[in-house]
Amino acid sequence: MRNTIEKALQKQKEAKNVSRTTKSEKQVVDNDSYHSDDPKGMDSTFNRNPSPPNTLSEFTIDLQRLSEKGHISVLGERKQINEEYREIKRKLLANAFGSLAKTLHNPNIIMVSSSRPSEGKTFTATNLALSIAAEQDKTVLLVDADVLKPNVLNTLGLERRKGLMEYLTGDVEDISEVLYPTNIDKLKIIPAGKSHHLSTEMLASQKMHETVDEFANRYPDRVVIFDTPPLIGINESAILANFAGQAVIVVEEGKAKLADVKMSVERLNPEMAIGFVVNKSIHHDTDGSGYYGYYYSERKD
Repeated sequence: MRNTIEKALQKQKEAKNVSRTTKSEKQVVDNDSYHSDDPKGMDSTFNRNPSPPNTLSEFTIDLQRLSEKGHISVLGERKQINEEYREIKRKLLANAFGSLAKTLHNPNIIMVSSSRPSEGKTFTATNLALSIAAEQDKTVLLVDADVLKPNVLNTLGLERRKGLMEYLTGDVEDISEVLYPTNIDKLKIIPAGKSHHLSTEMLASQKMHETVDEFANRYPDRVVIFDTPPLIGINESAILANFAGQAVIVVEEGKAKLADVKMSVERLNPEMAIGFVVNKSIHHDTDGSGYYGYYYSERKD
């Protein structure tokens, strides 16, 4: 029997063929293109003139707005934060595809979390996704798995759409219906979707397990970043930790307590590669202007 992703891809291929013969039909996204080689090279990585949005169209990310709000720049600007996230992603990619990958379960699945709310986990998750999307030989899937308080779409300035929970509850049939392309060729997004009183059970379901395995194993170039709820006091995060091979714990300098960080680590799978990003650390350039610093360190047992 064909797996879930194969069915989804076949469905979209059929829809695309129909759209070619009937101009009045809405454009359907071909998810196979997500993993095809880019014949146009680097210049096609960031499409600044995407088609108008609809339920099957791409998310249009305002890249200039993100840069102005402190995110990394994907428009050619040289910023300190770009260099910091390059350093962070190099270690994560080495874990995902290097020699350590053989010792990890789903090494290309990376969960980003924090001990408590408001420490910058979504900011970190979105920046990691943007940075990895600039790689020549990698593709990125950013999943908003913080189904209690989703913030990925808001952070990226995007409108709400159906997402992960609609798929898990069966409101949509195929994962392709909530797997949205963006105007960054190598980045796709799955929103959290609607809230649900059984979100813990949905995330722990066999359907979720099989879907994550598909994400992890079907394509050798794929990195999946899960923005998850804070680790302390939230059951969903502990469940999601069982799916990921790596965890990035965001720690706000001057706010996070050591006891909370230790408690967070205890809620993770001990077999994971666990790294820490120190967020909102104030430093100064040579001209005296301040900026936020981001530092990554990794725990190796």
